[in-house]
Amino acid sequence: MRRKYILPLFLLIQIIFLKILRYFPDFVEGFYSNNLFVRISHFSRSVLGKIPFSVGDCIYAVLLLSIISWFWKIRKTWKTDWKDHLLKILGKISVFYFFFHLLWAFNYYREPLFEKMEIKREYNDAEFLAFTKRLIVKTNEIQFSITKNDTAKIVFPYSQKESFQMILNGYDNLAKEHPYFKYKILSVKKSLFSTPLTYMGFGGYLNPFTNEAQINDLLPMYNFPQTTAHEMAHQIGFASENECNFIGVLASLKNDNLYYQYAGYSFTLHYCLGIWKYKNEKVFDQLKKSVHIGILKNYKESEDFHKKYNTFLDEGFYFLYDNFLKSNNQKDGMDSYSKFLDLMVNYYKNREL
Repeated sequence: MRRKYILPLFLLIQIIFLKILRYFPDFVEGFYSNNLFVRISHFSRSVLGKIPFSVGDCIYAVLLLSIISWFWKIRKTWKTDWKDHLLKILGKISVFYFFFHLLWAFNYYREPLFEKMEIKREYNDAEFLAFTKRLIVKTNEIQFSITKNDTAKIVFPYSQKESFQMILNGYDNLAKEHPYFKYKILSVKKSLFSTPLTYMGFGGYLNPFTNEAQINDLLPMYNFPQTTAHEMAHQIGFASENECNFIGVLASLKNDNLYYQYAGYSFTLHYCLGIWKYKNEKVFDQLKKSVHIGILKNYKESEDFHKKYNTFLDEGFYFLYDNFLKSNNQKDGMDSYSKFLDLMVNYYKNREL
């Protein structure tokens, strides 16, 4: 009889352990992120990387059907045997929680990237404005280099499959400067759940159990490489969303291909303009006037795409994922996505964009 309490008790022990673990980022960095996780992730990607479809999505589909089937089976005994059923649920969550952390999520507790790279976190409005203006000049330059017309939007010329392979160039170049961003063994898949992901407001996700990067294949293609590069950053052991945005942008900007550079520059600029619109509408209007019309057309393309799938579902999933991030050592929740600009502004303060 006591055996049924073991796994629920183990769940409690895990929660307490993680509360303590956040105070030992150096240990996580050395023992897990740069050691055990590297071995686990390389093995997962070696085994599953060449399979053309998402194994992780298939596992989730089977798991979802199993859960529905189990709840249907116990529907008549829920009131009478609720305690046993609850212990079973907690036991299964305990096992899930253990493997979630062992296979990937201990990375939430590693050394922050701003410490690892010795990058300042703070900047003032003048520094942010200077960065935004430099970014506009560079994004305009790339857009015009590709189209030879400042009013033409960027049309991505490569297939999604080609795109996955070509992103490796950016990571290879980035690793020459920062070896800890080295990406080995490609395992990036188009998600089987792209339509639900779109309604939920997600461009992709990492499956922590299979280490496959799942990409929403319905996204506008001009920014497709940036989304992929973000998920690839998760694959190499970076859990924080702001850090993965930063790493993904760097990998795009370091790519030899102009279309990939454009994905990184335009993505970052979009965030900057969004913040200025919130902070100072007058400054935003002035900045927007200096952005090529072709770039604004790409932003409109993204806006129209998301409007088409905008329902109450994405607000619900925003709330859930926001709290999920906060419970996993990311105190800013969904706001952490925009925090990559803290890293960008200070990283490029003394570097050429």
